[in-house]
Amino acid sequence: MPAAAQFDHEKLDAYQIQLQFIRWTSAFFEELRDAKHRRIAEVLDQLDRASLSVLLNIAEGNGRRASQQRVRFFDDARGSATECAACLDALIAKGAADVARVLDGKALLLRVVSVLTKLIEWFTASPEERARYGRVSEDEFE
Repeated sequence: MPAAAQFDHEKLDAYQIQLQFIRWTSAFFEELRDAKHRRIAEVLDQLDRASLSVLLNIAEGNGRRASQQRVRFFDDARGSATECAACLDALIAKGAADVARVLDGKALLLRVVSVLTKLIEWFTASPEERARYGRVSEDEFE
């Protein structure tokens, strides 16, 4: 059976890791759904929206031809990923989750932020700086 065609953004590590985070949050939400924490709905809603924002900004950014536009979307995705981490911190502060429970989610977010930071550095680098990276070309991000 032939392999399914992939969009270019699906090949990015940041996109795949963010999908893992969304799967992680889905299971986490199910755990909290039955919890007796009444004042966390707004945090869960924000976490859900921010996690989708990361994924969608990665996809849209990778679809842009101009480097500056890509950087803007990747930077927005990075900001939303750190927002997700803050939401997890808020859930801990509100007593809805403990630190140990959110460690896996924060580790995934840290990986996403790291990959996005490298993508941003790549697209803002001069041709000379890119030559020092020596392993990828801009075409590999399309």
